[in-house]
Amino acid sequence: MSERRDTAQVLIEPWADKDLALLRLANAPEMMEHLGGPEPEDKVLARHRRYLDIEGAGTGRMFSVVLLPEGESVGTIGYWDRVWQGETVYETGWGVLPQFQGRGIAVAAATAAVADAAARQTHTSVHAFPSVDHPASNAICRTAGFSLVSECDFEYPAGTHLRCNDWRLDLTALG
Repeated sequence: MSERRDTAQVLIEPWADKDLALLRLANAPEMMEHLGGPEPEDKVLARHRRYLDIEGAGTGRMFSVVLLPEGESVGTIGYWDRVWQGETVYETGWGVLPQFQGRGIAVAAATAAVADAAARQTHTSVHAFPSVDHPASNAICRTAGFSLVSECDFEYPAGTHLRCNDWRLDLTALG
């Protein structure tokens, strides 16, 4: 018998000033374990400003992930421009607060964010780069319809080198 897993219903809302509190919660050690560790407050504030400005710059979008029907912000997701292997693509990344993990929230949010990126008709693909040592994020990629391209070396944040999986999703196939 297989284990039952809930399929979460979420809404992704454009990043707003109020989401700074969510970003601070997401900066916890258990959330940043595969991303080089928690950031100091000045870096969190700078990230918040980038998240607020990204859409206006036309280089992507950031969202808070809102669990329905509760209406509670439980995570972050977004996509942004990245030059990868000579091609401009979208990169995506997410985080769901620990007490809400394992409920399908990240997959639902990733599906919504990818649909939003596809609707822009700006790039032909979106990539995710989870650490090879992060089974949950790799499973999210697989479940959300990404295809594993290869392992790769990735620098994030600056100065921290990670061994990651390159997951790709063809945005033109969603249209």
